[in-house]
Amino acid sequence: MKGQTLKDAFKSSFVLVVIILCSLAGYLIYDQIMGNSVNFEGGNNAGHPLPGNYLGIIYKGGFIVPLLIAVNLILLTFVVERFIMLASASGKGNLNSFVRTLQTLLNENKIEDASILCDKQRGSIANVMKAGLARYRLLQSDKTLMNDQKVLALQKDLEEATALELPVLSENLIILSTIASISVLIGLIGTVLGMIRAFGALATAGAPDSLALANGISEALVNTAFGITGSTLAIIFYNYYSARIDSTTYKMDEASFSLTQTFASTLK
Repeated sequence: MKGQTLKDAFKSSFVLVVIILCSLAGYLIYDQIMGNSVNFEGGNNAGHPLPGNYLGIIYKGGFIVPLLIAVNLILLTFVVERFIMLASASGKGNLNSFVRTLQTLLNENKIEDASILCDKQRGSIANVMKAGLARYRLLQSDKTLMNDQKVLALQKDLEEATALELPVLSENLIILSTIASISVLIGLIGTVLGMIRAFGALATAGAPDSLALANGISEALVNTAFGITGSTLAIIFYNYYSARIDSTTYKMDEASFSLTQTFASTLK
């Protein structure tokens, strides 16, 4: 219980550290790289960006830009983190081949060989099957339970093992789904602020303030682009990882069903 508490605390700390570091990196990229004086006419970042200098153009997106950079860095971090974790959860070798081999061994009642195969594979499905196989032989030799009770007991163990693995697979996906929602909204805030600045420049008496007008338009367009990009990538990767998790869960259920059916057939 203590170990689980420490593990949960580490996960929460990891998320917090990532958010803080990405926020700091977003500000430094905006201020030190995009706001560098070499990107602007006259060496002054308060003036116009040099023609074709996209760093200077993005800098003119205003104070919302570093926030959007941070959001996109957080997105990138957890995309990589989920890729590594799901690759680890898939275990070694081809997952489809593992499930087929496991089903063959179960049909031949080679429980020990199936257990060894799970030890070698070391993925989430292997962990579930390992838990079921450990209970398999014990239930076979149990004389106190009826056959139906033995099958139900095995099913319960497999369900419990599956319930322990599923949170590992879906962990931090909520961050991707949240970014998919808020990224475009943050971008829209920057867009609205930029349009307010642009219309404010047009409303000045006499000739419009061309610098303020240009900055307002840049702010609106840059924030829109950043927000839409972050939201689009978050949706793509969220759906991709969700599909991978669904596929793994399906194979997990398939392997559990095969083990239960094999166990039930040995009791007849």
